Amino acid sequence: MLNIPQKPLRLRKSGKTETRTQFAALCYRIKNDKVQVCLITSRGTGRWVLPKGWPMDKKTPAEAAAIEAWEEAGLTGHAHSQCIGVYSYIKPLAKTPVPIVAMVYPVHVQAVHTTWPERHERRRKWFGRKKAASKVAEPALRDLILNFDPKHLIG
Repeated sequence: MLNIPQKPLRLRKSGKTETRTQFAALCYRIKNDKVQVCLITSRGTGRWVLPKGWPMDKKTPAEAAAIEAWEEAGLTGHAHSQCIGVYSYIKPLAKTPVPIVAMVYPVHVQAVHTTWPERHERRRKWFGRKKAASKVAEPALRDLILNFDPKHLIG
């Protein structure tokens, strides 16, 4: 597969808002033959979310997702280049909420660090798929987590 850097997707314009993209890391590990997913709390509301962020210059979407996993959750590992799905949400930026489409890239976690850039701003916790799915607010993300099977990954 080609690793082509992704530019922001501009899906529509409506006044001062436009749909923007982010790249999310579905951080997972296998423990006792069961898949576990790591969720983190958002800085603003404390909701359980995936690490995610904006496209980065000269980085592929999977690389950007892996960087967010490190910065926001203190996790490092192998980022798969295969996008396993998308979900949308509304991000409150400044005065105007912005619609976001988040593309999800699996990150097979190989190291869990005790110090990382946003450790004082967020909590992280490992869950089984069913429990993790029940913690997130977005229905499409819930389905992605519930149906995630690392055996089907390529790249």
